[in-house]
Amino acid sequence: MSFDYDLFVIGGGSGGVRAARVAAGEAGAKVALAEEDRYGGTCVIRGCVPKKLMVFASEYSGMIEDAQAYGWDVQPGAFDWDMFHGKLVAELDRLEGIYRSILKNNGVESFDQRARLVDAHTVELTDGTRKTAKHILIATGGRPVVPDFPGSDLAITSNEIFHLDKLPESILIVGGGYIASEFAGIMNGLGVKTTQFYRGAQILRGFDEEARGLICEEMRQNGIDVRLGTNVLEMAKDGDQIRVKATDGTEDRFDVVMYATGRAPNADNLGLEELGVERGRKGEIVVDEYSQTAVPSIYAIGDVTDRVNLTPVAIREGMAFVETVFKGNPTPVDHALIPTAIFTQPEFGTVGLSEEEASAQEPIDVYATSFKPMQKAFAGGTQRVLMKLIVSQATRKVLGCHIVAPGAGEMIQLAGIAVKMGATKEDFDRTVAVHPVMAEELVTMRQPVRSA
Repeated sequence: MSFDYDLFVIGGGSGGVRAARVAAGEAGAKVALAEEDRYGGTCVIRGCVPKKLMVFASEYSGMIEDAQAYGWDVQPGAFDWDMFHGKLVAELDRLEGIYRSILKNNGVESFDQRARLVDAHTVELTDGTRKTAKHILIATGGRPVVPDFPGSDLAITSNEIFHLDKLPESILIVGGGYIASEFAGIMNGLGVKTTQFYRGAQILRGFDEEARGLICEEMRQNGIDVRLGTNVLEMAKDGDQIRVKATDGTEDRFDVVMYATGRAPNADNLGLEELGVERGRKGEIVVDEYSQTAVPSIYAIGDVTDRVNLTPVAIREGMAFVETVFKGNPTPVDHALIPTAIFTQPEFGTVGLSEEEASAQEPIDVYATSFKPMQKAFAGGTQRVLMKLIVSQATRKVLGCHIVAPGAGEMIQLAGIAVKMGATKEDFDRTVAVHPVMAEELVTMRQPVRSA
């Protein structure tokens, strides 16, 4: 049977574009891709990239005080949201153009339309056109969701936060995950009075308890009103503001309420169920270790599979798919020991097991130190950083590394190489320290602070 294409990709985010580009450019496949929104997906258009730029913008407010403490005659000024936002939009447009060019330059045919599956080898576009392909790859990502409660329609999500008409004077951010916690730091740094509700006992559930405790403490020191064990009961419009009634008995008014309490896979209305493609409890597409669904010709990668929802992981899954399907090299996706950066303020870098996870698995030694970094201490700051290694007593392998510090994301990328390679604590010890830097503490901790 002949097909229009060797591969049809649904979704123009980082994973889908990478798979399409490599299949066409390196494997010589005839490839098409359909995207109903903007090329670049969540990460480039409404996630990692604009968020990191907002993190950068928000950090300058604290630098003024530090500069003064170091002898610089500088005075704080006002943040110009309009100027920043104009540059942000232009940058996102530029990046989207690059994604489009990547596809075009590799011979991938693009359709700016929604596509859904008709059968195991056929997709239908919005205009009714049907295209056939030997293989179909779904890379439609995910979306933020707001739970249903009285007044929930008044909330915005991380999608809309980048496109506010003006910077609010006050904001409530609901959620305790990394998106909520990152935006609490961003808005606070931009001068917005920031409150964060989280219904759980501590933010950043699932990460190392000591690290997330320090992050929450520092966020409060920075002026964020973090209210744990608190959720929204109902919201109502009150003039230009939103009146929020909370489970802790308080009632407050905010200019903006942003929800970051969860995301859902974009797998609805794609025709999956009719074809026998299995979906999981959260609506995700169920795949095997090669990203293949229950229908042999249909594959899925990225957030729509709800495995590890990170952009570099989606890209890796796309590469593994091409190796498996087009290069004759069956390559399972490796989801072990993925380094991660969370751009809270303070920043958090982590790889491997938390202390809690590791101690439940086997006897461990914990090496940790917390101190005031030189740059901040000289300026009179009270901020503390944390360096922590989780070590197996039996093998001496470093099972986890956790860093709470400025530049933690940069540090954990390099530490992640050592942990992925199976480095032992003694390998770290044999490494000469770089002095004076914060990261030298990773190779100078000699005695465990505790065993578990």
